[in-house]
Amino acid sequence: MYKEKIVIKVGTNVMTNKDNRIVRPVLRELIRQIAELHERDIMTILVSSGSVIAGKEVLGMSKIKDKTQKRQVYSAIGQPRMMRLYYNIFHDFGMKCAQVLPTKRDFSPGVHRQNMINCCEGLLSEGVIPIANEDDAVSLTMSMFSDNDELASLIAQLLDVDKLIILTDIDGLYTGDPEEDSSDLIKNVNPNEDLNKYIKAKYMTKNGIY
Repeated sequence: MYKEKIVIKVGTNVMTNKDNRIVRPVLRELIRQIAELHERDIMTILVSSGSVIAGKEVLGMSKIKDKTQKRQVYSAIGQPRMMRLYYNIFHDFGMKCAQVLPTKRDFSPGVHRQNMINCCEGLLSEGVIPIANEDDAVSLTMSMFSDNDELASLIAQLLDVDKLIILTDIDGLYTGDPEEDSSDLIKNVNPNEDLNKYIKAKYMTKNGIY
């Protein structure tokens, strides 16, 4: 049985280069660290972006005009490619992984929520790393997460994890858009501080918010 469980979210900008190509050594290093945590009985739920980029690498420029449909197509192509990549790297480290594709209804009270808990806890109990990503191939606007940061935080809450770590190329939690000069980096967060106005803007810390 594991001693701790954590959620790690890795964003697209972390795993890709300036040409929007997936950098495999980055993923290998991430999984090496997850394997090291596993040896210390710390189990990880990985929330991973990348399926859309992976789909673009296969399909190239799509002729589809509708942006939502184009994203669905890229994601449907990219999801198995990402999982094959993860499967092979985890296998190199003697580990197993599994794909979990939640939608928002899986976090609402009821059967779907309990099924989500049972699935993830069952995988963790077997030493298998769940890899979660929004199912962009079928999710519609009203049922979509704002991004994988939101998904990671919901999973962290659902499974009552010990730590949430968000890997990103953003320097930290900002008061607004990090690209704007008027936005300030918040260096310290008090445990009881209300962060809703910042979280709604979707700017999270590199190492998570505690």
